[in-house]
Amino acid sequence: MEYSKHFDKMLEEREILTKWVEQAITAPDKIENRKDGTRHYIKKIPEYENRWLRVVINANVNPNRAITAFFDRRLRRKET
Repeated sequence: MEYSKHFDKMLEEREILTKWVEQAITAPDKIENRKDGTRHYIKKIPEYENRWLRVVINANVNPNRAITAFFDRRLRRKET
């Protein structure tokens, strides 16, 4: 897995720990394959108020490249 400079910057700005990204990729709660060739790894992060982390990966390149990561508010709303 390759992390772009943009990806690293997003992690820093959004206060997302690398270990959470690794958890999402290695043990996701859900994976969504999109038509645009991206793969979305979704993982609930208990240490961050049970928020849902979404990690978007470009699966069409080798090695796969991490595009962005964010806490998905839409998924949190669906729970309540």
